[in-house]
Amino acid sequence: MIRVLLADDEDMIRTALASLLRLEDDLEVIAECSTGTAAVEEALRLKPDICLLDLEMPGLDGVEVAERLQGLPEVRCIVVTRHARPGVLRRALSAGVEGFIPKSRRAEEVADIIRRVAAGRRYVDPEIAADALADERSPLTDRELDVLRAGQRGETIAEIARTLHLSPGTVRNHVSSALGKLAVSTRQQATVVARERGWI
Repeated sequence: MIRVLLADDEDMIRTALASLLRLEDDLEVIAECSTGTAAVEEALRLKPDICLLDLEMPGLDGVEVAERLQGLPEVRCIVVTRHARPGVLRRALSAGVEGFIPKSRRAEEVADIIRRVAAGRRYVDPEIAADALADERSPLTDRELDVLRAGQRGETIAEIARTLHLSPGTVRNHVSSALGKLAVSTRQQATVVARERGWI
């Protein structure tokens, strides 16, 4: 049996998919979670074979959950998303995600992808993969990305500076540079652009 943990904050989608997957003879849904934090806790406790993770969840998103589970080599992660932005694929793969699929897939297809990933293979939706190859690279430096990443939950300049061991003035300079390169007027807008394109 392939032991599966499902994490999706939309109850109807999660419960419907769990019910359909339970109809498969070789799949056992051992946990259903509505947040990324709960998914990490349950995965660490139960050590499922597959974590099927919604990309967009409260607290930790699906990629962040996968990052936190990288220390468990027996747990393999598949990220499911309604909005398959190509840039997010690069972020997911660097976090150790083994499967990346849109929510438009039928339950039977999802079951087959779970089997493939559980067998040690990687699966990336072909359309997302093709789009990712054509997607633009980040114009931001690594340090500018670090600053946006450290402040993505609304941290102040002083908090970002402490986290990155930089002076507040240096952080402001990096933020200003990032705003100019992305042609936006606020740090929040820059963070949204960077996340949507999979740079942070």
